[in-house]
Amino acid sequence: MNNFIIIFFFLFLGLLLQNVKRFPTHIYKTINKIVIYICLPAITLYHIPKIKWSNELLFPIGAGWISFFLAFVFFHFLGRRLGWSNKLIGCLILTAGLSNSSFLGYPIIEALFGKKGLETAVLVDQPGTFVVVSTLGVFVAAFYSNGNPDFKSISKKILFFPPFLTFVAACLMNVFDYNLDLNIQSVLLKVGSLVTPLALFSVGLQLSFDRNSKHWKFLRLGLFFRLIVTPLVIFILYVFVFNQHSEAIKITIIEIAMAPMITGAILASTYGLKPKLSSMMIGFGIPISFITIAIWYFIVGFI
Repeated sequence: MNNFIIIFFFLFLGLLLQNVKRFPTHIYKTINKIVIYICLPAITLYHIPKIKWSNELLFPIGAGWISFFLAFVFFHFLGRRLGWSNKLIGCLILTAGLSNSSFLGYPIIEALFGKKGLETAVLVDQPGTFVVVSTLGVFVAAFYSNGNPDFKSISKKILFFPPFLTFVAACLMNVFDYNLDLNIQSVLLKVGSLVTPLALFSVGLQLSFDRNSKHWKFLRLGLFFRLIVTPLVIFILYVFVFNQHSEAIKITIIEIAMAPMITGAILASTYGLKPKLSSMMIGFGIPISFITIAIWYFIVGFI
């Protein structure tokens, strides 16, 4: 219950401070950097070395890749058939194909499944959605903005991105069964715990609601795909096709049911792929997802 109070408190605090003229709302950019470059690596270094690897871990890791592939196939071919612009197709792929598995996912998973659940959440996010947005996401953004994908630039972004580097380091620690000093682990845990308040405060500062937008039908389609269709496909595939019923599968489905990924929306905006629609996908997707996530949590309870 305390985690849910924290979620809504910091989310609405950010929304409230949007209306305070002297408050520097652009500070969310700095907050995002702190979360991405400090807090997320701390969580990775704390949890990944402790994970006991098995073939079952391929399910949470693969969920983000499957989700993005589904979005690409669906929106690319539907958009081509209906004569949509490349920028609209690219925007929907990036926003509907990636779940907010860290900023929203971590605190919500912790609230629903406890700190132990973060181990699975990290797998869905780090080698899953994070690597997807850093590779295929950048490729899609460049392709649909009529630019030429720079594979050298993409490689550099991946190899020198701090969260990715710490993920690789944490994997090596796991392979060689190396554990950090307990005092260091304690610090990492405390730093990682800042993800919840900082990330949701940042989300609150960025939420926007444009009632006069012409993108309503695309917003409805994008959110329906992101919040309903994608987790439904993962649910059917993992539970009924692969016959998986563990708690890790439940957490994976909830992670995939999260609102659109903020990083994906920022990427779309940066490349000029319908910035207003990408903003609406975040602004409306986050509050609506609290309702759909509750429904999915009820559904996975029967697994």
